[in-house]
Amino acid sequence: MRRLLTLGVGLAVMVIVVGTAAANHAWGNYHWARSSNPLQLQIGSNVSSAYGGNLSTAVSDWDKSSVLALTLRSGAGLSNCDPVSGRVEVCNDQYGNRQGGWLGIAQIWASGDHIVQGTVKLNDSYLLGGGSYDSPEWRQMVTCQEVGHTFGLDHQDENFYNTNLGTCMDYTTDPSSNQHPNAHDYEELEIIYSHLDGSGGGGGGGGGNCPPKNPHCSGGSIGNAPPLAQASGANGPLYVDELPGGLTRITHILWALNGN
Repeated sequence: MRRLLTLGVGLAVMVIVVGTAAANHAWGNYHWARSSNPLQLQIGSNVSSAYGGNLSTAVSDWDKSSVLALTLRSGAGLSNCDPVSGRVEVCNDQYGNRQGGWLGIAQIWASGDHIVQGTVKLNDSYLLGGGSYDSPEWRQMVTCQEVGHTFGLDHQDENFYNTNLGTCMDYTTDPSSNQHPNAHDYEELEIIYSHLDGSGGGGGGGGGNCPPKNPHCSGGSIGNAPPLAQASGANGPLYVDELPGGLTRITHILWALNGN
């Protein structure tokens, strides 16, 4: 009986440790400012019908978080996917294979640690047109992942070849089981938005200090990221630009594997 009790305690500790490690994928300390939860945020849809179902599913999935209250609205019809203060704009276009080829881009503009606007770009050149990424599964995973970044989430794993974690915030070569957020994504959102602004700070789970390519951990340090002008598959997924007026633009790029 004593041995069984010891084994039970050990397994419980392992579960706690694994759960804690997995919920450690914040995107630096970036979060939307608010005085109460849930965060009320509009998601602007500028996408074509090819992504309409993907975006509505992604917004519905993320809206299940206890700290988010999302509303999907018609976007501003922006041809260049320019940001709109106080909301997230989602767009798609034939962006080509610039900088080596990418599937999706998420950008946030921050004042200090506070996100003030965000955009998502979905690349028709890969996600449509009959190539290897032209599938409902890839479109859903990329849409879900890029929208997730705009709340302050990073990836749970950046190794394409690891076993799928069952979340869209996971790099993969087969997105069939990585279509939606998982419990660890919702955990991390609760950590990021656990403190209300003006009552002791808020945001961030320390994920920006995790080693790159480590499972259950966000990749790379925000402070060491190059500017977007240096974007390439070889330079990784993260880019930071200091802009006039005190804003910082942070960009996450989901590169096509081997540029293909």
